[in-house]
Amino acid sequence: MVNFEEIFERIKFATNTRTQVELAEVLDIRQSSISDAKRRNSVPSDWYMKLFEQFGLNPDWLKKGSGPMYLRTDQGYAPVDAPATGAAVCEESSRYGGPDAKNMIVQVHSTQASQEEGESELAIGRLSIPQSFAGPGTYVVRADSAGMEPAILKGAYVGMDTTRKHVASGEMYGVRLPYEGIVFKRVFMDTQNNRLILRSDNTAHPEVSLPAQGYEEHIVGRVAWVLQRL
Repeated sequence: MVNFEEIFERIKFATNTRTQVELAEVLDIRQSSISDAKRRNSVPSDWYMKLFEQFGLNPDWLKKGSGPMYLRTDQGYAPVDAPATGAAVCEESSRYGGPDAKNMIVQVHSTQASQEEGESELAIGRLSIPQSFAGPGTYVVRADSAGMEPAILKGAYVGMDTTRKHVASGEMYGVRLPYEGIVFKRVFMDTQNNRLILRSDNTAHPEVSLPAQGYEEHIVGRVAWVLQRL
């Protein structure tokens, strides 16, 4: 029996989309079409064809999670690029040995929020990273502040694990602050004063704090990796 949610999650993972709006843009359909498919618990057959044609995705993997994620034809088909929304693209890892040898193209966002109310950070480009760095909860931004130097240099690409929002004191997190967008800080839980303390490695940047209640709304995710030139 078809399980729409499972297939939907595999599609989002493979195309590096997070919302129905983003996926609708990838599939070139209306968002309401995705809502209708979810209500019917049925994935339209033309989705599979579009996903194969654009990314080489294996329909059997999408439907059942079995077999390789990507297919190759007798002509050696291999997806080599992604659409403007930043969908994931990768080569078959078995040729090279492991997931760190298999690249994926992910969308990179600004640390500044879009001017549109309710919108997330603006997409500013794409980046090729090892597949093992691109889990389902990965959100990639380009740092535009020197606040965490030397750990995170200005201009670095930072991958955050958005599934890890529970604070482990002293670890680095992406934090979304009003009027500032995403900033990177070492976060500490101050239970005595019921607040979060946000500290920069760069001492020129002042310490700030947030109320502990509802702090998860501000935490984007724990910093998982940093790509930068030294």
